[in-house]
Amino acid sequence: MHIWVDADACPVVIKEILFRAAERSKIAATFVANKLLRVPPSPYLRAMQVPKGFDVADNAIVAALEVGDLVITADIPLAAQVIDKGGHALNPRGEFYSPENIKERLSMRDFMESLRASGVETQGPSAMQSSDRHTFAAQLDQFLAREARKLPRA
Repeated sequence: MHIWVDADACPVVIKEILFRAAERSKIAATFVANKLLRVPPSPYLRAMQVPKGFDVADNAIVAALEVGDLVITADIPLAAQVIDKGGHALNPRGEFYSPENIKERLSMRDFMESLRASGVETQGPSAMQSSDRHTFAAQLDQFLAREARKLPRA
């Protein structure tokens, strides 16, 4: 398993949780961004810089993704692609996207986008709270523990 992070919009506190989780669990994590990104020195952490452009980072993640990999993203269309490809998608607030909820999330996203396009002012997501950070960390830990139980013992 590999952890892929849509790092351009990922909050710093979430990246820090991921740095520690990758080290602790010895699972590789790649932070994909279109800007230079620094990660702590570790055999488990890597930064991948992609060219600027619409969905370039998303496309790089989907191209490299393998069945069972985990992607951290708030980008709902990217999450849908991850799920279609057999991966897992977790947003920075600790909510897993699933085959059961992704269509609803896509519909709501498209609806809000059409409202904005017609001139209706909509609010963006609320600011990250400490409870969001705790929820994310708990969901990540549970997921990694569940995946570790699936691995063959040496």
